[in-house]
Parts: sequence; C-alpha cells; structure tokens
Amino acid sequence: MKSRMARTRRPLLVPLAGLAFLLLLACGGLGDQGEPPQSKGEGPGHRAQELGLPPEQEFEIGEQAYRKVLSENRGHILPATDPRVRKVREIASKIVRAAGIEPLQREINLHLKGYRYDWEVNVVDSRQVNAFCLPGGKIVVYTGILPVAENDDQLATVLSHEIAHALAHHSNERITRSETGRVSGFQEKAYDRAQESEADHIGLFLMTFAGYDPDEAVRFWERMAQRNQGAGRPPEFLSDHPSDERRIADMRKWTPMAKKAKQQFDAGHYKHVSDESR
Repeated sequence: MKSRMARTRRPLLVPLAGLAFLLLLACGGLGDQGEPPQSKGEGPGHRAQELGLPPEQEFEIGEQAYRKVLSENRGHILPATDPRVRKVREIASKIVRAAGIEPLQREINLHLKGYRYDWEVNVVDSRQVNAFCLPGGKIVVYTGILPVAENDDQLATVLSHEIAHALAHHSNERITRSETGRVSGFQEKAYDRAQESEADHIGLFLMTFAGYDPDEAVRFWERMAQRNQGAGRPPEFLSDHPSDERRIADMRKWTPMAKKAKQQFDAGHYKHVSDESR
C-alpha cells in the first residue's frame, strides 16, 4: 500500500458521494440526462448496480475530492511520525492487502479489474467522530473517532467499512443515480441503506481476512448504539443508515461466516460461504 502525506454527526461516513457529485458537476457531469450507464451488472450485494463513470473518471473524482479535503484541513494534518498515523496506516495497509485476495473478492462479489487504486491515508486532528474513503483509495480519518474505537480490531471495523465503500464503487453508483434521475427520494434512502449494509458485510470479511477479530465489529457497533442513545437522536449523516439494531443483528449473523471463510482459506481448502452469510 502506498501511503504518503499530502503535499505541503451518528459518527462514521461523511456523505462522500455528495462531495464527489459536486465536483463532477463542476467538470460537466455525466452527459445528457438519461444517458445509459457505462456498465450494469451484479454488485457486491447481489443486486443490480449501474456505474455511469468510467474507471479513470471515478479515480479522478476521488483524487479531486481528497485534495480539497486536505486543503481545507491544512495545518491540522498529523505528520507521518505521529503514532496515531502509524497505527491507522498499518491497519489500513493490512485491510488493503486482504482486499487483493482473489477468493475473498469472489466471496464478496467485488469487481476491481480495470479500476485504479492509489492508496493514501491521512489523519486530521479534529474532534469530528468521522472517517471516509474516497474513490481510488483516498482515506481520511479524524482523530475524534480514535477514542471511540477501543482497540485495533474496532479501528479495523471503521477502516474496513470505509474501504468497502470505495471497493464497491458506491460513490459511482450514487452519482449515476443522481444524474440520471432514476429514483425517487424514498428509493434513494433505500439504496443508501443497501449500500451501508453492503459496506458492513464487505468490511466484516475484509477485517477478518486481514487478521482482525470480527467479534469486535459487533462490540464497536454496540458502543456506537449506546453513544447514539446518549445523544438523544442519531447524528444527521447516519439518517440513511440501517438502524443500530439491524446493523448489530446482521453483524452477529455474518461473523461466524467470516470466521469460517478465513479458517478455510488458512487451511487451503476455501469454499464459497456467502449464500449462508447473506
């Protein structure tokens, strides 16, 4: 994994597609309204997925959005020598390596061929409880999320979820839907919740294959649920996410399957288990 420093809310997940979408509009958009998507096939959630941006444009949008975020946080980006940066980069690196395992890609139905990823990780000194991964593998973590994750396994839960969004081309899909006007507001929320659930599922397998304990993903989201209850209402940016109860129930269902898949892979006789885990 290539990590380098930039040249010089329910927490987690900024609405990164919104930022990417604004940058896309500034570049002229996808073309005429109703233009057919570049590709249509089965996505990681085994549902139809329309991707209107070609791979290079998807990468460029992520790059532009990332540089904008770093520019806006100039002076608050932690140096590479900071132990928090080293920890985040180490965990992210392990997750990225796990994403390159071909049997795992087939298990979680990832389509990476032809897409470009130039992985970078930066940590921003901020009280925001947040993290995200833009298209092309540009990761930003705000220090406010670090105390919420009690250990490396829980931080891996955060990072694997965010990385899953980029690997599943979720921003590309959301931009395509927004540009073509194919869905109503209610349907958009349903799509967003589907993407969040997919990122949970993909992320759980990624962190497990990276050597982290998937049981800690359940504990992390239980902690988040308690935090949300204490706040009195869910943070705004998670309004389109699955409920805490649904997310935790899904994690409990998927965790044994992720463990089983990793055990089979380590033993050298890997079998497909996703039909059981969905």
